[in-house]
Amino acid sequence: MSRDRPYRIALNGYGRIGRCVLRALHERGGNAMQIVALNDLADQASVEYLTRFDSTHGRFPGEVRVDGDCLHINGQCVQVLCAPQPEDIDWAALDIDLLLECSGQYTSRADGERFLQAGAPRVLFSQPMASAESVDDTLVYGVNHLQLDARHRLVSNASCTTNASVPVLDILNRQLGLEQVSITTIHSAMNDQPVIDAYHHSDLRRTRSAFQSVIPVSTGLARGIERLLPELTGRVQAKAMRVPTVNVSALDITLQTSRDTSAEEVNRLLKSASESAYRGLLDYTELQHASCDFNHDPHSAIVDGSQTRAAGPRLVNLLVWFDNEWGFANRMLDVADYWLQRANRDS
Repeated sequence: MSRDRPYRIALNGYGRIGRCVLRALHERGGNAMQIVALNDLADQASVEYLTRFDSTHGRFPGEVRVDGDCLHINGQCVQVLCAPQPEDIDWAALDIDLLLECSGQYTSRADGERFLQAGAPRVLFSQPMASAESVDDTLVYGVNHLQLDARHRLVSNASCTTNASVPVLDILNRQLGLEQVSITTIHSAMNDQPVIDAYHHSDLRRTRSAFQSVIPVSTGLARGIERLLPELTGRVQAKAMRVPTVNVSALDITLQTSRDTSAEEVNRLLKSASESAYRGLLDYTELQHASCDFNHDPHSAIVDGSQTRAAGPRLVNLLVWFDNEWGFANRMLDVADYWLQRANRDS
């Protein structure tokens, strides 16, 4: 079915991911989707300021100003709301096609249904949910997004680390078979960590200064991978370390393959995929990079082929970079665009 207007999107939560989603949509250009409203508990002056200026991604490349309850972005009005609960907003009155839940606070099916009952037609979550049953589907764009159905109402975009790891594992499992997978996420600091030691978290390690230590934290990455690649159930272990950087993370992946292979073959397989089926989602490099080189990189993952190692014929170690903010925000937009087009086509 043809459309005479852009798809209308609202954001619930305007933190790191919410602001990156809005900015990425404008940087990508085109007029297929338009953000028409955002809901956040911050005051309007802060919303305007943090949209204009970003310590990680730089100044917003365009006009940003507030007039009343309207945040003007390059001439488009984004209505600014300040409601603490999903049911405090009449989402239907906003005439939106999709709500992007970017606060990270809602992880159960009951949470998601609160948005639906308040008038949101469908919800895409920026976080993995408590269980597979909490949503109609969990997606990694490029791996399983084609199974999106117009009847779906609650969908999770998984996590940034799941979006970075699953394409790599999917490629190698199809080509080599994977017997065991061990992953260490080396993740930049996040806003659930204090700048200096502070009482604020039940995980005592997260009470420590984010910029004075490398800090082990819990992770659900193994569960997330198994949710997307069920054939690897029981074969994946993961841990995570937070490091004193503000953006760009890495995956240290060790694989036991089902058949003999080599570092050269693994690199060849991943490089080929980055140039074909996963073009635009997966990238490959052998240059001498540091993490900051991938700031504002829209790929889900960048394989650093210079760091691929093989210890014997069936044990391989990889280093995979990813911008945990910008890459993930771009995948949310990819899923949103596909979902909305699919829903429109099937309506």
